[in-house]
Amino acid sequence: MPESREPSPHGAEPAPPVPTGPEVISAYLKTLPKSPGVYRMLSAEGEVLYVGKARSLKARVSSYARLGGHTNRIARMILITATMEFVTVRTEAEALLLEANLIKRFRPRFNVLMRDDKSFPYILVTRDHEAPQIVKHRGARNRKGDFFGPFASAGAVNRAINMLQRAFLLRTCTNSVYESRTRPCLLYQIKRCAGPCTGEIDKHDYDHLVEEATRFLRGESQNVREMYQRLMEEASDALEFENAAKYRNRLWALAQVTSEQTINADTIEEADVFAAHQEGGQTCIQVFFFRARQNWGNRAYYPKADPTLDIEDVLESFIAQFYDDKPVPRLILLSHAVPNAELLGEAFSTKATRKVAISAPKRGDKRIPVEHALQNAREALGRKMAETSSQRTLLRGIAERFKLDQMPRRIEVYDNSHIQGTHAVGGMIVAGPEGFVKNQYRKFNIKSETITPGDDYGMMREVLTRRFKRLMNEPPATIEIQSQQTPALTPPASDPTLANDGDPARKTLLTDTNDLTQDDDLNLEDDVGPAKPDLVLIDGGAGQLAIAKEVFAELGIIDIPLVGVAKGPDRDAGREHFHIPGRSRSIMLEPRDPVLYFIQRLRDEAHRFAIGTHRARRSKAIAANPLDEIAGIGPTRKRALLTHFGSAKAVSRAGVDDLKNIQGISAEMAQKIYDFFNEKPD
Repeated sequence: MPESREPSPHGAEPAPPVPTGPEVISAYLKTLPKSPGVYRMLSAEGEVLYVGKARSLKARVSSYARLGGHTNRIARMILITATMEFVTVRTEAEALLLEANLIKRFRPRFNVLMRDDKSFPYILVTRDHEAPQIVKHRGARNRKGDFFGPFASAGAVNRAINMLQRAFLLRTCTNSVYESRTRPCLLYQIKRCAGPCTGEIDKHDYDHLVEEATRFLRGESQNVREMYQRLMEEASDALEFENAAKYRNRLWALAQVTSEQTINADTIEEADVFAAHQEGGQTCIQVFFFRARQNWGNRAYYPKADPTLDIEDVLESFIAQFYDDKPVPRLILLSHAVPNAELLGEAFSTKATRKVAISAPKRGDKRIPVEHALQNAREALGRKMAETSSQRTLLRGIAERFKLDQMPRRIEVYDNSHIQGTHAVGGMIVAGPEGFVKNQYRKFNIKSETITPGDDYGMMREVLTRRFKRLMNEPPATIEIQSQQTPALTPPASDPTLANDGDPARKTLLTDTNDLTQDDDLNLEDDVGPAKPDLVLIDGGAGQLAIAKEVFAELGIIDIPLVGVAKGPDRDAGREHFHIPGRSRSIMLEPRDPVLYFIQRLRDEAHRFAIGTHRARRSKAIAANPLDEIAGIGPTRKRALLTHFGSAKAVSRAGVDDLKNIQGISAEMAQKIYDFFNEKPD
């Protein structure tokens, strides 16, 4: 049986080998029940390799107790399995939901994985205030109100809210702004708000607008339009032309909301449409959202999956994970019939506490949006494959220009931003074979008090030290797992256990795994790539590069290439100088070299990210108010103080007696405020 051997420290006895393979799996069969459950397969290092569900745990695990009859993917997984963990549940539907949750939690490399798991935005009509507001909401739906969605993007929500403001004049301001208004704001002047904050509309009429908006969002758009049409005609007949124009404008806004639909959704009240397309070993899944008989946008996903998996299996696993933390609609339409559609429907119905139907229509009205989604999936995958191919060509070009041993799969670019040393930040961006990996970007607030303001070298030293010291201090197993380096599957030739193994399936498998290409290895990688960079680009010249070399030398890093990117004469783009350790002179690339343009894009992205982070920190500091730091000063007391004194600076100059005269400020609180601004020296 294969064994995993840990490298031993110098002078120490070698650690005993950890048994792996089908014999380890067989040992669990004696105690496994025949009930439904979820199982996890783990490597010798503790990495979760695979999470699966089963109607009968004993029957499913017994299929792994032999090597024959499996695909290379499953056989590789069996060979490196050292332990297994099990959870029994009452039904197979519960097992499916738990499996999806554990896959998203552990991200096993042999499972189908969602690469993008961002939450979706919703429209929220609040119910926790006398004058409900309409706002964009993302995250847990724990605020009191009516939620409408999901929308595919924040832009789609913003456009919808913009049009709904014109139609129903609901407020979008925060409660604190609402409470502090003494006259109508600009939105009232341009007829985007009814002005409930200053009594421009009475509560009853405003509540009526809120009810109309919620009816429209629930799908009663035709009824709302007919009502406004009737009111417009009645106002016109009564010669109330101003009111008639108001209703006309609302009808126009409602028409704008519904006219942007790219698919006729009249026959679909509430549904999600999933369409999958496979090509070149990759899969694209397009998801369209239909609510209230309207198309609320779409999003493309590119799940990580073994190329040998059928498209139906990828789609089924993706859908189970997709709804792990999202509400399930009443209808799910699919481009392909998945093997366990009934089980998915049962599990989702249990989760939603109502009937959820899953179907793959072959004809009729419901097939139209599926065909449209499938066309979008096909086109999106074609674009991504073209971009990925171009990206890999550029990465190979970087390896060639800078004499790297192999194509870099993770490039980190560093830049700093500050204004005369204030609000200094460092930024790190990451790029790989599929473009910018934005969930791996990192910002570094410069913390050292010994750095002279404006000292770019000192800032770069702190950023690089913090980043790579943390990387080097990570446990080796963690770095290996993140790097997704495929473990050696062939045992040493001296292993007598396998040298005499006559299993032809195992011999065939070991031969196949020795012949894995680089692309095959990449299919087992996580979507974020390795944790350790293959190339580090420093935005700066020889001085910045020297600092990076010193940091690497101090940390004992010798296997990560460094390149400094210095702007050319007169800071001209296209004439950059590249400083490389070990070379006495900098090099330049041809002005029209695509690799040069690619590096410029990387540098500009690092510059954009660093500047954006700096501006956000500066804006936060500007907006900060000293009163926020005083315990017991909330929005009401803060508003009272600022209204009376005019500014925080004036509050800082006030005496205790003046502070006590403010409504809501007790003598004790007045003393606390005074002491905060007038600290006595120690």
